[in-house]
Amino acid sequence: MVLDSLGVGAMNDVPEVRPQDKGADTLKHVAEQSNLVIPNLEKMGVGYLTTVDKIKKVQNPIASIGSSNLAHFGADTYQGHQEIMGTKPKMPVIRPFADYIDKVETALKRAGYDVKRPDPMHPFLLINGLVTVADNLEADPGQNYNLTAPLDYISFEDELKIGNIVRQNVEVGRVIVFGGREVTIEDILKAKQIKAGGIVGIDAPQSGVYRTGYMVRHLGYGVNPDVQVPTILKKAGYDVSLIGKMADVIECSGAKYLPMVSTEGVLSLILDRMKEQRNGLIAANVQETDLAGHSQDPVRYADRLKTVDTFLPHILENMEDEDVLIITGDHGNDPTIGHSHHTRECTVLLVYGRKLKKVNLGVRPTLSDIGATVAEYFKVDLPESGNSFLNEVLQNK
Repeated sequence: MVLDSLGVGAMNDVPEVRPQDKGADTLKHVAEQSNLVIPNLEKMGVGYLTTVDKIKKVQNPIASIGSSNLAHFGADTYQGHQEIMGTKPKMPVIRPFADYIDKVETALKRAGYDVKRPDPMHPFLLINGLVTVADNLEADPGQNYNLTAPLDYISFEDELKIGNIVRQNVEVGRVIVFGGREVTIEDILKAKQIKAGGIVGIDAPQSGVYRTGYMVRHLGYGVNPDVQVPTILKKAGYDVSLIGKMADVIECSGAKYLPMVSTEGVLSLILDRMKEQRNGLIAANVQETDLAGHSQDPVRYADRLKTVDTFLPHILENMEDEDVLIITGDHGNDPTIGHSHHTRECTVLLVYGRKLKKVNLGVRPTLSDIGATVAEYFKVDLPESGNSFLNEVLQNK
């Protein structure tokens, strides 16, 4: 279970690589600026990962405790999740779409698409009069590109074909393909925004694509699902369920995809899958913590953590003796740091199982140690990256 953006302190390299994140500590600062009540996470030992008095350090935590560094560059949800699943991050470039627009336009025209530039002074692409290709406005400038479409007029599958051509011709971290219903291309074009540094994009909330029938797929740079733990497990005959934003960012042929944004909805889906699924992996993302971070709202962030905490006893009660629960984050998003982007932080790591020891797992060098541990637990091939900590928590070791 990924509590999206639950960081526990800036990484050591922040002064050099992301000085804007100096002093970031999402969990600590959320607690300091809210009425955070998380007694069940405290029982698991989360208090040992922060220095704030509002979060208790219980004497005998029920889980193993640690934290994880980010091996991927920056602080990115997509890259963080790929890393969790065992991908060795490949360094993307950071460049505005204007640097690639000629190459992408040529490739799309070669594939038979009608390609136009609606605003030559602030260039982006319009494909077949229905799909825009432009900069992403939410992440750091030049990190990702977006394809936006009105899905009443083009199928998501056809939009995805365009997205795959874009992906093949750029080296940025993500190409994000999405769209919604009950909007027109005119609505999307009206949501164009121009920012400093040659950034031209579509404001997704303003365009209306999120409101009805929203669909999304994230296409990453240097990501091979075949060497990630979900696909490895699925090929070995195990069930795989991807819940919440996990369903948007992880590719696994044959997995059960259950997208959801609401925290209560994500947690209810976890409980449903625990009752119905007899083996394998249930991987879920609680996204609304991250959305609160982007909104710079520590009170909302605390409320979403409290909701998770309220559900946690039900998850533990429904676990069987052989089940293992891993709670982690994918980066930080300190709502008090002074900007609305992700923060480069170590992430929480809590590991619980009725047959597991309670140990200090230390600071892991990469989130991929989680994927490697899952693979070793199931006795399947290891993913391409990560070192398992399974032997550290097994009772017989």
